[in-house]
Amino acid sequence: MTATATAITTGTWVLDPTHTEIGFTVRHLMSKVRGKFEKFEGTLVTAEDITASTVSVSVDLSSINTGTADRDAHLRSGDFFGVDQHPTMTFSTTGVVVENDSDYVVSGILDIKGVKKPIDLAVEFLGEGGDPWGGTRVGVEAKSEISRKEFGVDFNVPVGDKVMIGDKISISIVAEAVLQA
Repeated sequence: MTATATAITTGTWVLDPTHTEIGFTVRHLMSKVRGKFEKFEGTLVTAEDITASTVSVSVDLSSINTGTADRDAHLRSGDFFGVDQHPTMTFSTTGVVVENDSDYVVSGILDIKGVKKPIDLAVEFLGEGGDPWGGTRVGVEAKSEISRKEFGVDFNVPVGDKVMIGDKISISIVAEAVLQA
């Protein structure tokens, strides 16, 4: 059964942190480093006209986890996120466009370190249904790419004719949200 743009129940949905991952990938020398944020909160408000829906997400930057404690501490420092001065990263929608029955473009403002820039998220609707606890859930997957330098996250180390850390950050979000009563 294929979902349609009008198949999503209207209402307020809250991200389920145990079934949501906000992750990223960045080039490092000859490989890529992956990481995620462990603490965040978010709300989706779906409207009858899906293009009038909104998303608001706040991420605790101190919860970054790349699997290496020393690297995570460096990412929290002033060289990167400066979590003492800028503890959160936020996203809020400015528009939603329906691409087809299950794909959307969600445009919004991403705020990192007080720098606000527009980004587009390619969003795939994964479905809606009941859960074992009597609730209703919706699933989505979203992807985007940003330039970290545009957000003032520009620390780097020259390595020959290259640099240690790439500028392009691939964002990947897989989320479940629960409909609020």
